[in-house]
Amino acid sequence: MKMIRQELAAACCKNKIVLGSRLMQEKKQEEDFCGCEEGKVPNKHGQCVMPEVTFSAFVMSLNTSALYHLGEIADPATGKRTVDLDLARHAIDTLALVQAKTKGNLAVDEEQLLKNILYEIKMKFVQVAKK
Repeated sequence: MKMIRQELAAACCKNKIVLGSRLMQEKKQEEDFCGCEEGKVPNKHGQCVMPEVTFSAFVMSLNTSALYHLGEIADPATGKRTVDLDLARHAIDTLALVQAKTKGNLAVDEEQLLKNILYEIKMKFVQVAKK
């Protein structure tokens, strides 16, 4: 029973990736939910480890960077949200470059993830830039 609970927690933590401002959860909720500190997930043995390096994780990392620079994610050290449109644009341009350079070489789900993230982050950029 304990092993099933650990596997379920690991699967839930890995599957909490969502788009937009719902991407980041509060650290306390994450710790309660996963039993691991922020940024780590339980492995099949229940140990807290860094998530597996995958293309999707790489794309999500760039998305998180863009969201941070758009003020959607607070600085973990200060709790403050700041907007830096130049750095946000750089992260978005990097995602666009990745999309162009990987065209025809991605699995369908990876291609869809990248397409959706780019669309959503571009729309968010426009909203923030208009303020």
